[in-house]
Amino acid sequence: MDREVNELQEARRVFRLESAALQQVEALLGESFIQAVDAVLQCRGRVVVTGMGKSGFIAQKISATLASTGTPSLWLHPADAVHGDLGRLTADDVVIALSNSGETDEIKRMLPILRKIGVLLIAVTANRLSTLGSFAEIVIEMGAIEEACPMGLAPTASTLAMLALGDALALVTLQKRGFGPADYAMLHPGGSLGRQFIKVDEIMRKGNRHPIVRVGVSVKDALAAITEAQGRAGAVCIVDQDGILVGIFTDGDLRRTVQRNIGLLNAKIDDVMTRGPKALIQSGSLALDAVRLYLKHQLDQIPVVDEKGVPVGIIDVEDLVTYGFV
Repeated sequence: MDREVNELQEARRVFRLESAALQQVEALLGESFIQAVDAVLQCRGRVVVTGMGKSGFIAQKISATLASTGTPSLWLHPADAVHGDLGRLTADDVVIALSNSGETDEIKRMLPILRKIGVLLIAVTANRLSTLGSFAEIVIEMGAIEEACPMGLAPTASTLAMLALGDALALVTLQKRGFGPADYAMLHPGGSLGRQFIKVDEIMRKGNRHPIVRVGVSVKDALAAITEAQGRAGAVCIVDQDGILVGIFTDGDLRRTVQRNIGLLNAKIDDVMTRGPKALIQSGSLALDAVRLYLKHQLDQIPVVDEKGVPVGIIDVEDLVTYGFV
């Protein structure tokens, strides 16, 4: 039992030390952080993040967060950098170098070459008077941080502070850049988060994949419009003389009309179409709204209309499947 209590006490000690490190770095934030945000915003190349060992893993995370929030970024391994990968850099780039001590050998070997290339260097370090700090145009100083490691050796609290600084830099930059949900969705097309912001306009069938006929045409002509549409069109939208959607004729309507045994081909489309479709969606809506309509009404086709009611496209259930919504 004593061992269990000691384990919990030790875990709580780690939490306290790491929380204290975050509070310390937060208190030290100042003009240099603002300069770093401006440098990232004005960067004409890429923001290159580098670090060695545990700081290198944090550098990879920071680079990934920057890239996913609208800032072109890549990670550079310091050891590989001095064996040719410095050729990836240009004078248009901004380099963010992470080193708690500021004296990491692999980082120090890069510094003279970074200066020759002409990159703007941002240092994240405990001491602005370190070698790294003295080479950097901008220094985000964390101050001396007590590591959570009981020996005071393994990078723990210091790397957590670096991670928080990277997140803060990326997210403040995101806000100043005006990066919104639509931008996020464009960079995350394969993830569930990105799918939340995909608009129906991005997945709907339009143009020659979206057959439209006017009221008064024959069913034969409506079927011809469906057949001539590119891809597999399962429905045709019917509009009035002003181009406003007044109905839809689907594969299901065709089957039901045949069962009623009327003169199908010569009948007017007005007589057999579904009037005032109960499931339609406005252009600009989220694709998830189309999914909700599909689940509620179990319809294979959902017309997309503009603010005037003019059909601009159609969502087919196959499109929802293709994009991973259902």
